Amino acid sequence: MKQEYWSVYAKRADFGAIAEKFHIDPVVARVIRNRDIIGDEAIEEYLNGGLERLHDPFLMKDMDKAAKLLKMKIASGASIRIIGDYDIDGVMSSYILRRGIEELGGDADIHIPNRITDGYGISESMILDAKDDSVNTIITCDNGIAASAQIELAKSFGMTVIVTDHHEVLSVPKCDAVIDPKRPGDEYPCKDLCGAAVAWKLVRAMGGDPDMKLLQYVAFATVGDVVNLTGENRILVREGLKQLRETDNPGLRALAATCGVDLKNLSTYHIGFVLGPCLNASGRLDTAQRSAALLAAPNEAVAARYAEELKALNNSRKSMTETGVNLARAAIEKEHMENDKVLVIYLPGVHESIAGIIAGRIREEMSRPVFVLTRGREGVKGSGRSIEAYSMFEKLTEVQDLLIRFGGHPMAAGLSIEEANIGEFRRRLNEGCGLTEEDLVPKVMIDAAMPIQYVTEELIGQLEELAPFGKGNERPVFAQKHVYCEHPRLFGAKRNVLKMRIRSMRVPGDADPERPGFQARVEGPSFDAVCFRNAQDLYDRIMKNPDIAITYTPKIDEYMGRRRIQIGITHFH
Repeated sequence: MKQEYWSVYAKRADFGAIAEKFHIDPVVARVIRNRDIIGDEAIEEYLNGGLERLHDPFLMKDMDKAAKLLKMKIASGASIRIIGDYDIDGVMSSYILRRGIEELGGDADIHIPNRITDGYGISESMILDAKDDSVNTIITCDNGIAASAQIELAKSFGMTVIVTDHHEVLSVPKCDAVIDPKRPGDEYPCKDLCGAAVAWKLVRAMGGDPDMKLLQYVAFATVGDVVNLTGENRILVREGLKQLRETDNPGLRALAATCGVDLKNLSTYHIGFVLGPCLNASGRLDTAQRSAALLAAPNEAVAARYAEELKALNNSRKSMTETGVNLARAAIEKEHMENDKVLVIYLPGVHESIAGIIAGRIREEMSRPVFVLTRGREGVKGSGRSIEAYSMFEKLTEVQDLLIRFGGHPMAAGLSIEEANIGEFRRRLNEGCGLTEEDLVPKVMIDAAMPIQYVTEELIGQLEELAPFGKGNERPVFAQKHVYCEHPRLFGAKRNVLKMRIRSMRVPGDADPERPGFQARVEGPSFDAVCFRNAQDLYDRIMKNPDIAITYTPKIDEYMGRRRIQIGITHFH
């Protein structure tokens, strides 16, 4: 097992006073402080904030201009084309815009680039297609901020162009309106909106979606695009999940049924790891128009067909990913990259659509930034996944002279590069990375050192009120030393699930397990425990010594009408 650094948050506050004021357990008060929620107003919003706390769309630059212009286009019956992206965020934002425009009396179609033939964002061929189709107005969503040349071409044909995006801004395209909360000088308070949220804000600015029924698609995209679930994003997801659990969208209902997800208990986990990957698989291996068609399916029968196709595509994607990860491991060994602090892995035969997934898997295994490059139709393309200490987008700007194009975020990026430049790309990224050995040791952040016997159903209920959990609002993690494990059993075809019973052990403060006379005794209630991460390693460790230290997340396990506390072990030593 790789080295890990466990660290307990040391943030201070009067947890007793917070607990008393907000009628919560002091442990919950500590978790809230660990999420940097400070002050009565912020705590109140975190615990109880609803839709009334959402920000005014018109705080974004060009929102008034875009809303007024688009309403005029709708009133005049103009031909409107929405150009999205091929991932969850792009598909959802495209659907939101079309629904909003249609509800306001307009008509719009959706065109999503093909990952292989068009690449990311708007291509010149898409502009030419729009011209041939007599399109009057183009609206981008989840892309467009880096498409100055393509937008200039559209403008030369007399088209109106409105950009809605959420990516980093290197330069602002010259068009009729550009909405992106990351624009320099933009005063919108939440800079981490996903593309679907920006598109929804435009619909709302036009007076559309008065009952906020499109919020469910915003929530789905926000989770699927892995943006921070803090501030406004957390409200969007919390409220949107309520709609998704009762959704009347035939496509989403069919996808959930096909994947065995109970919508009434839908969580961010199901979006991020079960349903979302099926929508993404369409854009990776086929065309994202299939995912768009699922959302627009007119009835259950049509929706069921699309859902089955998307699940099959995702199964293919999983198989291809496993093959790619194995090739990446072999390449690291063959190219002697073990000591590189930034991994640049060239896998020419791997499908370019899964490069980012492979990069993410290798990053998890080796705890360092990873770029996976593949040979596409138009040269070498790549995707990167990063660690907290390394801003991938910023570092790509330092070597942009080697790149054909690039874009992304601190934690993920995409690029195109000439094959002859790959070696120099690897060398310069490593020389200029600025990473220390300490940066490469994965950190496990712990909310509190808490004996498992402190866990109750009431405490778990209060912790669940802090949901939705995700990036920026992680599920609370606790830790305890000297946990006694008994009756361990491995389950699953791959023996990758471990179940057992655990209890606390009392160890004298001056006791040394290595010295004769050491005594420890088991005490307190026993709990069901489960481990999905390194289950075989944990089993082997218990067989040698059942006294372990764990980090864990508690939950209620319900089965056949029976409720029991379950301790989910996330790490151990």
